[in-house]
Amino acid sequence: MTATCNGCRDGAAFDLPITMAFQPIVNVRTETVFAHEALVRGVGGEGAGAVLARVSEENRYAFDQNCRVKAIELAADLKLAEQGALLSINFLPNAVYEPRACIRLTLAAAMRTKFPAQNIMFEFTEAERLDTAHVLNILRVYRSMGFKTAIDDFGAGYAGLALLSAFQPDLVTPAA
Repeated sequence: MTATCNGCRDGAAFDLPITMAFQPIVNVRTETVFAHEALVRGVGGEGAGAVLARVSEENRYAFDQNCRVKAIELAADLKLAEQGALLSINFLPNAVYEPRACIRLTLAAAMRTKFPAQNIMFEFTEAERLDTAHVLNILRVYRSMGFKTAIDDFGAGYAGLALLSAFQPDLVTPAA
């Protein structure tokens, strides 16, 4: 294990049990659902704000990994890939030290549940300031593995033209 993996190895666990709600993403031209965005919730009915308020510098690695795995498990149970839809997962690029190492649990969950990697799309969150070189590395690695990428809520927070000019994801979703 490299020194860059210390955050995952030594970081705090995310102790709030989570689940996901799935929000359809519609292609307005064809009026069809082409993806479902996994939105974190607490299993006790806690909303996203309450769950995200528990994310800290120490537990963000565990939180990010938990979200990915839970989203894939639930999407597989709902047979979203069999409907031809993508699974859109928001993730924290700053919780990814090395893309190939940090994707292992995601790939294992996809293999275990038989959810196809090509039906997974990662959305970069608009709230997090990003190191462009780091994000470009993540983007290249994820694309090489068959994942799709998106900028979530384009025009909000840090998800503006500067981010779009630095890299071109597969999809850009506008801010509401």
